[in-house]
Amino acid sequence: AAPAAIGAFSENEKNFGKSLIFVALGEGVAIYGLLISILIINQL
Repeated sequence: AAPAAIGAFSENEKNFGKSLIFVALGEGVAIYGLLISILIINQL
């Protein structure tokens, strides 16, 4: 997602806000997945 956002930003600087939100949501899902996996491992 980040490379696509960088490409969109390089073509049109008005896309920065939308690109940033898109990348942040993708990274947030990864962080939540890591957190849930740690919680599950601690329960075992």
